[in-house]
Amino acid sequence: MRRRLYFTLPDVDCCKQVVSELQTEQIESQYIHVIANEAISLEGLPEANELQKTELVHGAEMGATVGGAAGMLGGLLAVTFPPAGIVLGGGAMMILATTLAGAGFGGIISALVARDIPNHELDEFQAALIQGHILLILDIPTKQVAEICYLVKQNHPEADIGIVDPENKKLVG
Repeated sequence: MRRRLYFTLPDVDCCKQVVSELQTEQIESQYIHVIANEAISLEGLPEANELQKTELVHGAEMGATVGGAAGMLGGLLAVTFPPAGIVLGGGAMMILATTLAGAGFGGIISALVARDIPNHELDEFQAALIQGHILLILDIPTKQVAEICYLVKQNHPEADIGIVDPENKKLVG
């Protein structure tokens, strides 16, 4: 299981040092994400993508869930109360097909909407980003959380650390 850590760093040079130290500790670049305001160049750093910056994943999950439930309900209604003059066969297949169609449609539409919604976990850091700070996001194995926090705090006492609690998806620390 992975935990998400957030480090607020004062500038790009400090961020580059931390990223270099993390890579020395065998943290792969695919688990390191950096966000800053538009005025700051993040050249040479692994920039966060839409999955980290937006509610895309959450939206797709919710859309698939709601769409699947709606599709199943539609399939049940169609099998139970078929339209006049139409004979429906294969009730289970009809329900399965409408459930899958609803989940797919709901997931796609919700993902399209959610890609324009900023990630709610980043709300805590908006003021720091506006002031020119850098946000470093790490997705690391749970067993490494204490070690990585200690490493960063030891070498960079100016860094502020936040951790997302996986049970309630709230920022702690």
